[in-house]
Amino acid sequence: MWNRFQVDSLHAYGDYDEASMFSYAAGRVVESFYRYNLTETDKVVYQAHEWMTGMGALYVQETVPEIGTIFTTHATSIGRSIAGNNKPLYDYLFAYNGDQMAQELNMQSKHSIEKQTAHYVDCFTTVSEITNNECRELLDKPADVILMNGFEDNFVPKGSTFTGKRKRARALLLNVANKLLGTDLDNDTLIVGTSGRYEFKNKGIDVFLESLNRLNRDKNLHKNVLAYVNVPGWVGEPREDLQARLKSKDQFDTPLEVPFITHWLHNMTHDQVLDMLKYLGMGNRPEDKVKVIFVPCYLNGRDGIMNKDYYDLLLGQDMSIYASYYEPWGYTPLESVAFHVPTITTDLAGFGLWVNSLKKQHGINDGVEVLHRSDYNYSEVADGIKDTITLFANKTDKEVKEIRKRAAEVAEQALWKHFIQYYYEAYDIALRNAVKRQFS
Repeated sequence: MWNRFQVDSLHAYGDYDEASMFSYAAGRVVESFYRYNLTETDKVVYQAHEWMTGMGALYVQETVPEIGTIFTTHATSIGRSIAGNNKPLYDYLFAYNGDQMAQELNMQSKHSIEKQTAHYVDCFTTVSEITNNECRELLDKPADVILMNGFEDNFVPKGSTFTGKRKRARALLLNVANKLLGTDLDNDTLIVGTSGRYEFKNKGIDVFLESLNRLNRDKNLHKNVLAYVNVPGWVGEPREDLQARLKSKDQFDTPLEVPFITHWLHNMTHDQVLDMLKYLGMGNRPEDKVKVIFVPCYLNGRDGIMNKDYYDLLLGQDMSIYASYYEPWGYTPLESVAFHVPTITTDLAGFGLWVNSLKKQHGINDGVEVLHRSDYNYSEVADGIKDTITLFANKTDKEVKEIRKRAAEVAEQALWKHFIQYYYEAYDIALRNAVKRQFS
C-alpha cells in the first residue's frame, strides 16, 4: 500500500490493523467472485465506507481495474478528533492542515488511508455539505457527489399497532421513573430524550443536560418533564433494587440511592453524565419539575430493566433532542421524526442543514427545530432547547397531533426513493472513470 498508494501505516495501532485485514480480505473476496462469475461486460461498482474499508477499495482498483471504486466518508477521522478534543473545528477549519493535525492527534495512519483512498478512487463521496467542507480542507479533496443518508420506513408501525406500542412505551418509561424516583408522574408528563454514541460534546449531551437544568428553573414551564439519556456507557449490571421495585405492584414514595441511573456502571465516579448532573446540582427532588434518568446500555430488549428495543421506546417520547456539535448526517433525529416524534437538532448536523433547505420547515411547529450552533454559542443553544421544550409543553393536544403529523412528513422526504438518484450519479462517475483508467 505504501509502494503503490503512499498509504503511511507506520504509526498504526489497535483497531487499524484489524480493520485493514478485514478490508483487504473483503477486496480478495470481490476479486475472486469477479474472476469466477463475471466478465468485463458486467458493470461492477465497489463502494467502501469510512477509512476502515479504504484498503479493500485500493486493492480492488489495483487487481481488478475493471471495477469502478467509490469511497464514502461519513466523517473525517481528523474532523471528529478535533471536535472531540475540544478544539474549535468550524471557525478555524480553513486554517487546519489535515496532515499536521493527524500528527498532533496521533491519527497519522487512519488519516493517511482515508486521504489516499479519497484521492485514488474513481469517485469520492460524503454524506452532507458540512462534511464536504471538512473533506475539502482536511483531506485536500472535495467530494465528487454528496450521498445523503436516506431512510427506509418499513419498520415504523402503522395505525392501531403504533398507538398500542406508544401507549405501552409511555407506561414503561413512567413506571421505571416512578419506581426509581419514588414519584407519581402521570400520563400528562412530557417525556423527552436523547440517544446515540457516548460522545459527550460531539453529540451535544453536555448542552442537553445544561438545558434541562435551566428548564427546571423556568417559570413558564407548567408541566412535569421526564428526560431520558439513552446512551451506552461502560455498563455493569442492571440494578437489583430497581428490578425488585419493578416486579412489585406497590407505589413507592422514597427514591432509590443514586436516583439518576438504571444500571450500575464500572466507572460510577468518572462518568461524564453523572458528573455533570452532580456539578449542576440536579437532584431529581420531588419538587423538581424536570427529572433526568440515564439508561447507559444498548436497548436490545434484553437489558434487564427496560427490556424493549430502542425503536419500541423511542415512539413513547413526546420529543427528542440531538443538539450535536459534530454530526456528519444525523440518523437519530431522522428516526425520531419517522416515528412521529418531533425533534430538536442543530445546523452543525447534516440532517439539520437539509431540513433548513426544505420549503415548509419553520421550527418545532413543523416537526423539527433546527438550532443555530457554532464553536462558541453553547449557552444560546441551551436556552434554545429550554425555550423549545417550554413552548411545546404548552401546546394543546390538537396542536401536538398536527406537529406529530408534520414530523412524519419530514421523514417521508428523506426516504431512499428520493435520495437514490445521487447514488446513480456516483455509480456513473465511478464506472466512467474505471474505463478511463484502463485505457490510459
